[in-house]
Amino acid sequence: MPDFSSPWVWTVAIAAAFCVGMSKTGFGGLGIVSVSLFAMIFPAKESTGALLPLMIFADFFAVWFYRRHANWGDLVKLLPATVAGIVSGWWLMPRIPDGMFQPVLGWVVLGLMALTILQRLRPHAMAAIAGHPLLGLAAGWATGITTMLANAAGAIAAFYFLARRMDKMTFVGTAAWYFLIVNLVKVPFSAQLDLITLTSLHFDAVLLPVVMAGAAAGRLLLRRVPQRLFEWITITLASAAAVRLIAPN
Repeated sequence: MPDFSSPWVWTVAIAAAFCVGMSKTGFGGLGIVSVSLFAMIFPAKESTGALLPLMIFADFFAVWFYRRHANWGDLVKLLPATVAGIVSGWWLMPRIPDGMFQPVLGWVVLGLMALTILQRLRPHAMAAIAGHPLLGLAAGWATGITTMLANAAGAIAAFYFLARRMDKMTFVGTAAWYFLIVNLVKVPFSAQLDLITLTSLHFDAVLLPVVMAGAAAGRLLLRRVPQRLFEWITITLASAAAVRLIAPN
């Protein structure tokens, strides 16, 4: 467990919690930054369980802000495959050696960043596959296993939502409901793996006001910060954090 008396631990935790809040109310790319930051202060596997309650708390804010904009047709189609992916990730997680999990997490983050860059550079590449019947199954399963292993499936879900040609508000509203449901489904699986503990819950409780501040800031800044510039800054920060997870300590 982290050294809770360390100012560095609390500085990183506060930054991560603020990113969680902002990621749910407009700046989705910051979610991967928060994953990488938590993996710097908790053991990599335990970091996924420690971060999950903060994400759920922020999900409720996102749903409250954007609850009227969800596309329930696409959301319902995605959920069965997502649950199957969560079960796959739950089965796989204890079979990954502890010493390998941190670099695996780093490589997952880098892979998602590569997918995000592809979205930005080749947005029309998705048009050819948008209507394929297997797209929802593949995206749902990949989202489920990645979110169970790393709490970092936003890029995969975004790929699917963009391929479905959702407008901005429908995208945000559908993602809000989707990840609230998905993260709640993950709770018993994470608890069974002992990734959520009383110690991590107490730690999270202290950070809840920071998540609230991040959620409010994300909603406020969404219309004021150039989205494209912010996305590239986020990609750079998340990639740097992922490289640190992969590199030997």
